[in-house]
Amino acid sequence: MMLSKVKQIVVKNVGKKKNFVYYGSRNQNEEFCGVISVLYPNVFKIDLINGGVKVYSYNDLLIGNLKIVD
Repeated sequence: MMLSKVKQIVVKNVGKKKNFVYYGSRNQNEEFCGVISVLYPNVFKIDLINGGVKVYSYNDLLIGNLKIVD
């Protein structure tokens, strides 16, 4: 998959409530629900349902550290 394809996937999901899974180091996986709210050239912001904010790079999706679950 190319980075441009990943950006298209993110743009397609802006404003939609989605579930995410982040695969961290040492098998520390984190599941959360949120809305992709703002896109920047290298990163995008996810507003969490519980009021928090997370920021990820498009590369996190590209290499599989972050997954959008339908």
